[in-house]
Amino acid sequence: MSIKGKAYIAGIYEHPTRKADDKTLAQLHAEVAKGALEDAGLTKADVDGYFCAGDAPGRGVLSMADYLGLKLSHYDGTDSGGSSYIVHVGHAAEAIAAGKCKVALITLAGRPRAEGMATGTAPRNVTGDTPEGSFEFPYGPATANMYAMCAMRHMYEFGTTSEQLAWIKVAASHHAQWNEHAMLRDVVTVEEVVNSPMIADPLHRLDCCVISDGGGAIIVVAREIAKSLKRPLVKLVGAGEAPKGQMGGKIDLTYSGAVWSGPAAFAEAGVKPSDMKYVSIYDSFTITVLMQLEDLGFCEKGKGGRLVADGNLISGTGKLPFNTDGGGLCNNHPANRGGLTKVLEAVRQLRGEAHPKVQVKHCDLALAHGTGGLLGSRHGSATVIMERE
Repeated sequence: MSIKGKAYIAGIYEHPTRKADDKTLAQLHAEVAKGALEDAGLTKADVDGYFCAGDAPGRGVLSMADYLGLKLSHYDGTDSGGSSYIVHVGHAAEAIAAGKCKVALITLAGRPRAEGMATGTAPRNVTGDTPEGSFEFPYGPATANMYAMCAMRHMYEFGTTSEQLAWIKVAASHHAQWNEHAMLRDVVTVEEVVNSPMIADPLHRLDCCVISDGGGAIIVVAREIAKSLKRPLVKLVGAGEAPKGQMGGKIDLTYSGAVWSGPAAFAEAGVKPSDMKYVSIYDSFTITVLMQLEDLGFCEKGKGGRLVADGNLISGTGKLPFNTDGGGLCNNHPANRGGLTKVLEAVRQLRGEAHPKVQVKHCDLALAHGTGGLLGSRHGSATVIMERE
């Protein structure tokens, strides 16, 4: 069964807060759900499918469904880290195509900034009941150094430079200047990025995403419901998902699970990378973007440095506009999970609702891609392709 043309994104909402000292986690989930439903022109009573992940409090989807007062015929608590919500979009489309629900709500929310989390540099507590914990914890894994290993290996294998990585941050900053809610709105230069303090060699502070509170929500609906609403029609045409782990010791740090999720999504949609007018790419770190662009087929492996350099990702000037809201590098990274926000900006572009300074002309085909987990060890990749009907 294909999801192509079976489901539409009818509502989206991004919480404006970046520091939620005065809100509970459940409250944030409720506020983003309300916002997305209002955007779609639907009510809570219309929702019969609900999707959330490990950011939800208590027993996850069960606790939040009860808190929100939802009456459901389908629910899904799949958790693959930051890519969970892109997975959820695909799963919601599958559920709708199978007749399990007609209006699916997806929510994300978190308060890491209000709680003072040192997300990227704090040691990851992986010793609990994870099968790898006792073997890896002695080596001090932290988020930043697990991505830095990939960057260092990519540089060694392909000659990628810090200056090339810096162009990704530069592009994000050019877009963020127009986003009133973005945490970092100052346009930066390549020199400023490479001269910022080193966090985990070769990644500098400005190679790393922000830490923010907030969240967002998405409403996915059946075709007949989408047609009845007074909203632009954004159709789901392809989706793919794939994990990448240690593969029994056959470790290659230079690629991500996008090498599998991307081709699956493109095949289902019947399109190719060169057809994309806009891309939302998970940007926890600059190296994340570069590797995913290669793996999704926007250039040959090892040529990502050339692809992202010299402003090629900047809307209006470059060949491949990306993350026009400023992305995780400049705008927000709610709950340390940025996949959902990638879908939000892609939908804005397809609706023609992005900021006029960054809106891509004639944007009728867009991709959103996420990576959840650790690029240097195990992660889940997910890709969705959307079309303006």
